[in-house]
Amino acid sequence: MKKKMFVIPFKGLKEANHKFEFQINKEFFEFYQYDDVCDADILVQLDFNKKSTLIELSFNAKGVVEVVCDLTNELFEQPIKAKLDLVVTFGEEFNDDDIDILILPHEAYEVDVSQYIYEMIILAIPSKKVHPGVKDGSLTSEILDKLEELKPKEIIINKEGSDPRWDKLKGLITDKKV
Repeated sequence: MKKKMFVIPFKGLKEANHKFEFQINKEFFEFYQYDDVCDADILVQLDFNKKSTLIELSFNAKGVVEVVCDLTNELFEQPIKAKLDLVVTFGEEFNDDDIDILILPHEAYEVDVSQYIYEMIILAIPSKKVHPGVKDGSLTSEILDKLEELKPKEIIINKEGSDPRWDKLKGLITDKKV
């Protein structure tokens, strides 16, 4: 991946709204050493609105990432749709502590948007990745068959309202000698 393609030189741009597009693929995630994404096809559109004292960035990402299902270990395409708004202002030194505001030094002439694109996409991927075939029952897999086989056959309901495993531990508290 050429990181330079995500660097936008803004010094020469007129005060207006500019549009940029970035095609994100597997190589992008390899650069960040993020192994959870096996492949990707995401289009990121950036509205770059340059004003006299600040720059407004509005990112929109849409596409798919190929990930591994947490239940079955099968590959599947996870749809991705994400949006991120960022304001770039100028100050004495670089500061990216605020999630919505980036402060660049007054002498800066370009901005690297790759980290923001990366974070936006990663946050759009669900923390639990489940193959759509698992949800609708259309996926056939050895792992799913084994999970079904190992599933408890009957549910034991305790009518007393207490769990016998914990009753002995409760006895330790009440049997204390002073």
